[in-house]
Amino acid sequence: MKSNFRTAIISGTVICAFGVQLTCHAQSTTVSLDKKLAQQGAESAAPVQRDSIEIAALEAPVKSPAALASDTTTSSTSAEATAAPGVATTAGSPTAATPSGSIPLKNDAVIKELVEVKKQFAQMEAEMKARMAKLESELDTDPATGDSVSAEKDAGALRSAASGDTDGSMSYGQTATPPPAAAPAPPEIDAQITTKGEPFPGDWTWLNSNGHAVDSPMSTKYFTPEFRADANYILDYNHPKDDTMGGATESFRSDEWQLEQISIGGDIRINNVRGRILTMDGLFATTTPRNDASPNRGAWDLAGAYKYISEGWGGYHWDVAHGLNVDAGIFVSYIGLFSYYNFDNWTYQPSFVSSNTPWFFNGLRIQYFPTAKLKIEPWIINGWQSYARYNGKPGLGGQILWRPTPNLDFVWNNYGLGEDDAGFPGRSRIHADYSAQVKFYDNPKNLIDKAAFTLTGDAGCEYGGGPAVGYYDPHGFSPEMGTADSYAGGVNCHSSKDGKPKQMFIGTMAYLRVWAKKDLYAMTLGGGLMNNPGRYLTLLPPINGATAITGTPYFTENAGDRSQMHDGTITFDYMPSQFITFTLEEGYRYSDVPYWTGRGGITPPGGINGNPAHYQCAGGGDSGFGYGSTVAAAQACAGEGADPATALWWPDLRTNQTNTTLAIKVRF
Repeated sequence: MKSNFRTAIISGTVICAFGVQLTCHAQSTTVSLDKKLAQQGAESAAPVQRDSIEIAALEAPVKSPAALASDTTTSSTSAEATAAPGVATTAGSPTAATPSGSIPLKNDAVIKELVEVKKQFAQMEAEMKARMAKLESELDTDPATGDSVSAEKDAGALRSAASGDTDGSMSYGQTATPPPAAAPAPPEIDAQITTKGEPFPGDWTWLNSNGHAVDSPMSTKYFTPEFRADANYILDYNHPKDDTMGGATESFRSDEWQLEQISIGGDIRINNVRGRILTMDGLFATTTPRNDASPNRGAWDLAGAYKYISEGWGGYHWDVAHGLNVDAGIFVSYIGLFSYYNFDNWTYQPSFVSSNTPWFFNGLRIQYFPTAKLKIEPWIINGWQSYARYNGKPGLGGQILWRPTPNLDFVWNNYGLGEDDAGFPGRSRIHADYSAQVKFYDNPKNLIDKAAFTLTGDAGCEYGGGPAVGYYDPHGFSPEMGTADSYAGGVNCHSSKDGKPKQMFIGTMAYLRVWAKKDLYAMTLGGGLMNNPGRYLTLLPPINGATAITGTPYFTENAGDRSQMHDGTITFDYMPSQFITFTLEEGYRYSDVPYWTGRGGITPPGGINGNPAHYQCAGGGDSGFGYGSTVAAAQACAGEGADPATALWWPDLRTNQTNTTLAIKVRF
């Protein structure tokens, strides 16, 4: 039934379409005939009775022109005979009324044209029947229901039959062209697949070094942007006249607002390919590279190439266990627990165990997560926070991170093999850094809603470097304390023997932090200490612009030079949003040798002159002589017999420092 109904619809549509076209054609023919008849009437001098033929006669079989002429004569005679009696036809009278539906004829041309019209009618009728039969044969229906199986094909045929060609003539017997197939949708590309789940699920915002931001509203499937800003005002109660501070990786200028960090970048994950870029501008762009002497070995200005990059690496992720990553480039180390970025930390100025250990590595790392609670991360790197190798051997190390519960975090960092003393090939370094973080209280309903503590211990040393060469003070007194240490030989890891001094580092730090009013406020109390004979991890004060490459005669880093320090801080944080922290911190630091900037400053008369390795004259200018030549330097400044104590300029170094820090830190 459905099939017959559809066939009827198709037939009706086709017939209507052809009917419209035929009607238009017939109208065109009628207009042409009317014009001819009008012309003939105008040419006749006197009106005469005309012969006519009924339209119905066209339905009869086609006759020859002679037969048609004979029929016309007979019809005319019959018409005259049936006219009303007494009605005469004269030259001056109107022509008798022509019967309705007739067309007056005058000559054979009109007759021929009518014959052609009938032929076209017959041809169109035959073609319509053939077209309808073809369409019915092409219908693809379900025998059970009679429904169309290929509706799109039927609809295309109907549209073709109804519309015809654009030039006004129809093309019969043609199959409708099917619409082009839609292009397949591009395959979905995943960002990073870890079938068993990403490691370390849960809330870890309480950790020191992790930060309190819980999400990134600007992130997309493939890219998580990151922006950081850190500005501070530090009041040093030593009040250095040149506003220059030293001995830290976070405190650089006194009594001024300074932009410590401004960084932008983010993380990219596309089809398991990984990458991260974070720029480094602000004071960090200068203060970080100045502690690395490795670019002085060889060419290409590595410090200039990398100074504006705090992190930059690329790698790949394999869907193995809870993840296997291989990344190469510059990445953060987390030796010393604290993050490179102050926003993430519990305090603004960390203790020596963190501040004097690496913030970054340049090399390759492999991260393997055998379970959701464990990470094993080997490193193959250029050296100890260095853009390049200091000597002939690279550094090797690794990290094991274990988080057995949401309240416990344990990390073990180890480093070895690297020869990281510039100018001392064969002197190798080893270091161990272990930390624990414990959240022992968590009750969001109370005013004091959370509490945690951290404990970190570090131990390391240097060994090798050849036989004993030169003199060193067994008490560790340094030249700024009146000695003339000139040792340049090998060192021992644990004790001074065979004429070699002990070169080692040991330190510890601990912090307690409590949060209040749903983490709106926090307070941290803590500090640490270190002992570093040989000063190979003690930060060099920037006297006259000194760096790790230039050194300074005013504070040496010779084997056996002593360096014992301790510090403490109390920090208050206000966190009205997960993206910002206002910090107020009070800190105290002590050194057993003069180290911190005093009121007289550490800038020579006339300002930084580009010769930090030389003694400077008290009256201004460069003496031209460096470490070990105080007499010659004094004479160069003030003439023969000049006293170095008065002829030379000496920086104002103190054994203690107290400061107050106000900082605003932002992270998106």
